[in-house]
Amino acid sequence: MTVRRMLFRAAVTTALLFLPLLLAATLFFSALDQVPLVSRGETISQSSIAEAKRLLASNDPRHLQKGDERTAVIPAALLDAAINHLASRSLGARGAFFLADDTAEVRLTVRIPGVPGPRYLNLRTAFEAVAGEPRVVKASISSLPIPAGLAEWLIASAIRSAGFADDWKVARQAIRHLVFEPDQGNVEVRYTWQPDLLEQARRLAFTPQEIVRIEAAQRALARLLDPYAHRANVPVSKVLTPLMACCGDPTPQEGRAALLVLATYLTGSNLAVVLPESAKWPRPRRVKLTLFGRHDSAQHFIVSAALAAWAGEPAANAVGLFKEIQDSRGGSGFSFADLAADRAGTRFGELVASGSPHLENALRRTLTDADLAPSLDGLPEPLAAADFEQRFGAGDNAAYRQVTTEIERRLAALPLYR
Repeated sequence: MTVRRMLFRAAVTTALLFLPLLLAATLFFSALDQVPLVSRGETISQSSIAEAKRLLASNDPRHLQKGDERTAVIPAALLDAAINHLASRSLGARGAFFLADDTAEVRLTVRIPGVPGPRYLNLRTAFEAVAGEPRVVKASISSLPIPAGLAEWLIASAIRSAGFADDWKVARQAIRHLVFEPDQGNVEVRYTWQPDLLEQARRLAFTPQEIVRIEAAQRALARLLDPYAHRANVPVSKVLTPLMACCGDPTPQEGRAALLVLATYLTGSNLAVVLPESAKWPRPRRVKLTLFGRHDSAQHFIVSAALAAWAGEPAANAVGLFKEIQDSRGGSGFSFADLAADRAGTRFGELVASGSPHLENALRRTLTDADLAPSLDGLPEPLAAADFEQRFGAGDNAAYRQVTTEIERRLAALPLYR
C-alpha cells in the first residue's frame, strides 16, 4: 500500500469520526436565533406574592391529613412568574407560561455565550391535560420541531438525571385531576394529600450537607446568645459577624445557613416545621436583636438577606415591598425605614450568595450596624394606606421615586455595598 493511499484512508477515517460532531455542531448553531423568544426581567410582582401567599394558606400541609382531597386553583400569572424565576435562578435564562385553547405552553430562552453576536436558544413546549397529567403535544427548539414522544423522553430523562424520578412519581400519583382553564386564566389541580409529598419537598429544599450546616449555625447561635440576659437588647451586627464565620472561613453555603437560622430566630418561626430533626437541637436564648436600636429593622434586614441568599434579589425585593403595603392596610403602616432595611439586607444576601471576596474581607473584623445598613433617619413612616396613596400614589410617582432613590444613594455610600 502506497503512502499516498494510506494517507487518503487516514483522512477519510478521520472525517467519518468527526462527521457526527460536525453535524451536531451544525444542527446546534442552526437552532440559534438572533431574537429571544422570551424577553423580560427577573422582577416578581406584588400580585404574584399575594397569590402565592393565598395558595399556601389554602393548602397548608400542617392542616392536611393523609388522604384528604383538595383542589388548588393556580393563577397562570403565578406559574408564569415561578417559571421565569426558576429559569433565571438555575439557568440564567428567561421563562414564560401561557394558556390557550385548553393547552399550556412553556417557553424558555437561554442566551448562548461565546458565539459571535447575540445568539439565543429558544425552546417551546405545549402541553394538554390527559388523564390528569400534562402530556406534550408540540415542542420545538427555535425553528426545529421536536416530536412529542421525543420531547416526553427528554423531559423524563432530565428528571431522572436530576435525581427527582421518585419525587415526580409520588407527585403524579397524588394528582387526581388537571385542567387548563384559559378563559379563567387558571390551572386547576385536584390532588390527594400524602405526607410523603412534604418530606420530598424538604429533600428538594435542603440537601444533607445543608442540614449539617444549618445545625452547626443553630448551635453557634445558641453559644453566641448564651452570655446575654433574657430579653436583652443586642445589636444584630454583634451576632451576625461571628455567626457567619462559625465553621471556619465564611462560604456562600455557610452564610446561607447562618442567615436562615437567624431569620427563623428573629421571626419566632419554628425551624422544626421544615426540618423536624431541628427539634433536638439547642434552642438559642431569647434576646431582642436590633438594628440601630430597632427590633423591626433587624427583622427586615435579616429576613431580606436570607431571602436574597436562598431565593434571589427579585424575590427578596418583592416580599419586602409586599409586607410594607400590607402594613399600610392595617398593620403598623408603610415604612420607608423598613424598606431601607429590606434593601440593605437584600444587598447583604446577594454578597453572601455570590461568595463575595469583599464581604469575606469585611467579615474579618467586627461589623457595626452602620456597616450593614444606611441611616434610617428622616425616612417617612408610618403611613396608613390613605396617607401613602395621597403622598406616593400607587408607588410609582415622582415623590415615591425620590425617596427610593435616596435610599439607594445611602446604600451606595456604604463601603460594604460599593
